[in-house]
Amino acid sequence: MNYFQNKVVAITGSSGFIGTKLVSALNQQGGDLKLLVRSKNPEISYSQTKCDIANDEIPLGFFSEVNTVVHLAGSAHDITDRLHQDYYHKINVVATIQLAKIAVQCGVKNFIFISSVKAGDVEYKSIKNISKNNDFYAYTKRIAEIQLIEILKETAVHLSIIRPSLVYGPFVKGNLNSMLSGIKRGWFPPLPNIRNKKSMVHVDDLVRAIMFVSENNQTTGEIFNVTDGKQYSSREIYEVICGIVEKPIPSWSMPLLLFKTAGRIHPKIKKKVDILFLDTLYSSKKIEALGYQAYKTLKDMNKSSY
Repeated sequence: MNYFQNKVVAITGSSGFIGTKLVSALNQQGGDLKLLVRSKNPEISYSQTKCDIANDEIPLGFFSEVNTVVHLAGSAHDITDRLHQDYYHKINVVATIQLAKIAVQCGVKNFIFISSVKAGDVEYKSIKNISKNNDFYAYTKRIAEIQLIEILKETAVHLSIIRPSLVYGPFVKGNLNSMLSGIKRGWFPPLPNIRNKKSMVHVDDLVRAIMFVSENNQTTGEIFNVTDGKQYSSREIYEVICGIVEKPIPSWSMPLLLFKTAGRIHPKIKKKVDILFLDTLYSSKKIEALGYQAYKTLKDMNKSSY
């Protein structure tokens, strides 16, 4: 008998890249799902409660008989102006804390928060190491983590915090999707092989990590980075994607100096250049020590399973 059979699982962000995969996996496990959504999908048979968590009060009835909450909803957009910062603080922090407090009231057993590796080292005890001016998204995620731990530490709720590295898989969004589209259309320049190091994780393995911490009592109150255990250079990622979209790998590359020069034109361009070439290497040894193992790597992917 699997852990989720006959259990009620509440999910926020179920229509997103990770959420759709999680819903599919839990469906196979026999879980009874309740989805908190901004707009209902008539093609989905699960219970759906309409709620904009950034602006609406979350209804208590949503948590009726719920055993586990997986909080995926949030925003990772590039935020620059104050108005948008206020909105994303609402969705990344205020809504998260509201969910946690209601979960306690309603006797929820497990609360799983999907944070980000950008939130800092897993040993950080404060937000001093993160500047809200440099990365407001990371700042709000770290605030949410700290407040969740504080609120739930004296309760019976099993809190687990997962920080995914760069997630890849079918229908990926964000920067990886931009690279894929650019290579497919022929406008994305061949990247230099500077041997930088990046951590990644397949969406299926991330879903497995979410399910893993739900079942493991040793994860209570802990923060876990999740990666596929490999490290990739930007050039390696570029070449894998060339294979996925069936484009020949160019024998040449654009010099790094040209990318850095382009970055001087505008701060937004510089940020994209930094994302491409800076090291973003993280360790998932903490969760692996408990028995979790990723099964997929980027190099195994093809056009049907990316």
